[in-house]
Amino acid sequence: MNIRKEIKTLLLENDTTITSIAQELSKLTGKHYSQSNISQKLARKTLKYEEAKLIGLILGYELKFIRTKSYMN
Repeated sequence: MNIRKEIKTLLLENDTTITSIAQELSKLTGKHYSQSNISQKLARKTLKYEEAKLIGLILGYELKFIRTKSYMN
């Protein structure tokens, strides 16, 4: 699953919209976010990690790296 589908699924599960997420992101960061802006970032796969973390925070989630196996050894 890609980030766009994951965030859309979380929005549905939490009965919220990209518009309300954009408003909350604007409040948290002081930077202007719109529904269009976020939708374009999701479609183009240009959403920043920090923005994804903030969206998770707004929805009550935390992004974590979870080790499944090592590729370094």
